[in-house]
Amino acid sequence: MSKTTLQDVSTEPERTVRAPRTEGGSTAFALMLVITGAAGLLAAWVITLDKFKLLEAKAEGKTFVPGCSLNPVVSCGSVMESDQASVFGFPNPMLGLVAYGMVVCVGISLLARARFPRWYWLTFNAGTLFGVGFCTWLQFQSLYRIGALCLWCSLAWVATIIMFWYVTSFTVRNGFLPAPRWLKAFFGEFTWVLPVLHIGVIGILIMTRWWDFWTG
Repeated sequence: MSKTTLQDVSTEPERTVRAPRTEGGSTAFALMLVITGAAGLLAAWVITLDKFKLLEAKAEGKTFVPGCSLNPVVSCGSVMESDQASVFGFPNPMLGLVAYGMVVCVGISLLARARFPRWYWLTFNAGTLFGVGFCTWLQFQSLYRIGALCLWCSLAWVATIIMFWYVTSFTVRNGFLPAPRWLKAFFGEFTWVLPVLHIGVIGILIMTRWWDFWTG
């Protein structure tokens, strides 16, 4: 009786597991996130403090006028006391404290040469899209419903607009968002045009909304 020795021979070729693609940002891009995030964070912090002072003064039967309430149009107090200032049941700038703080963290991480996968950049881009959409709604409410401007809010608007367009440019140029070649080429050379036009349109709306006041 013969004895047969069986050996396990693997005939399946080795599979190469590819790590998901990650991407970092340039120093200029990282600094843009840090600066715009810090600007938004500053605006949110000041507005939050003034909001608490306003509520405290009301509770004590006193009157508090924020430092940025300069005239009937540039009146932070009117904006803070509106219903639109607490859309989610708490003061809007408290949301900004979290959101802009996260943006600063992303910028600092990029300065430290961190790299993030596609899902991270798309999520970050979606967050900036929500931010610029929310700011657009607040701009409409401020101009045509409340009838007053808040300088600190305006600073947050500008920071969010710049942030949104440059993050969108980054995701398009790196292929995280599908886009035709001409759009990638445009973002590669003229990203700055979009936030300038965006902010310019808002500036024109502000001028025309209170034209008699500015020219009176």
